[in-house]
Amino acid sequence: QVQLVESGGGLVQAGGSLRLSCAASGRTYSVYVMGWFRQAPGKERDFVAAIPWLGGRTSYSDSVKGRFTISRDNAKNTVYLQMNSLNAEDTAVYYCAATGLTSNWNTPRNYNYWGQGTQVTVSS
Repeated sequence: QVQLVESGGGLVQAGGSLRLSCAASGRTYSVYVMGWFRQAPGKERDFVAAIPWLGGRTSYSDSVKGRFTISRDNAKNTVYLQMNSLNAEDTAVYYCAATGLTSNWNTPRNYNYWGQGTQVTVSS
């Protein structure tokens, strides 16, 4: 099992920034990719970004490309999501997820492990 705990959510004004953290524990050796997803009320869970746990090319959704940056610190078993230039459409619960699969990182059903989520609210 892999346990994931997110932190760093909150309320921010439009144009502001937040950094989310996801601390992983347990069988992290089984993880190939860490991803961030988000879910707004009444909407499906959408892909935000992903990063290979041991390094490699990152991936972003078109809606956040150029504004969000995913990174990792293997020594701390932590993945980060730096979010800049936030707008009201970014308001959602943000989830960290982990998978051992090597492809199709933008699909929620391909992730085995999920955190509890952290709320991000952007006021306009």
